Amino acid sequence: MDEFSLYVLDITMNSVRAGATEITITLREEGEWLYFSVSDNGCGMTEAQLAKLGNPFFTTRKTRNVGFGIPFLKMLAEMTGGEVTITSVHESVSEKHGTTTSAKFGRNHIDFIPLGDMPDTVKTLIHGSPDIDFTFTHQTERGTVELSTAALREILGEGISLAEPEILMWIEGNLREQYQSL
Repeated sequence: MDEFSLYVLDITMNSVRAGATEITITLREEGEWLYFSVSDNGCGMTEAQLAKLGNPFFTTRKTRNVGFGIPFLKMLAEMTGGEVTITSVHESVSEKHGTTTSAKFGRNHIDFIPLGDMPDTVKTLIHGSPDIDFTFTHQTERGTVELSTAALREILGEGISLAEPEILMWIEGNLREQYQSL
């Protein structure tokens, strides 16, 4: 993957596949660092599953036998002087289950890839899973870009899907306006 936004999409899709109903995506730029996290209330992972995450030939997906997302994310972070941490509580252990994937990247490092199209990434996530409550926040030193699908649902009322083309166009446009104002 040659854009960071594609990693955001890949990691967030893991949360969708884990049955999450609430997913928080946070990007925070601070000095030379980019901090990234995806937190969810999905089914979580067992200790055995967590231990295998670095292995590209381990995946919980049924459609293929490999899972390169986490190993590549870890490699990218480490190449830029950062790191990846994953914490998870499996649903069999607690009612407060879910997973948080956090990473730190050196933004000024030669191996850091371009951020990519975050508005399109967020729009794609919402289009594919319009019933999930996504909270997206990107904090920079110049300002913050934010979107909450729960807040949008409150404004729109029941019966209007966030997957409607007009709504998706508004979401993307709103995010682009926020990025342009930074």
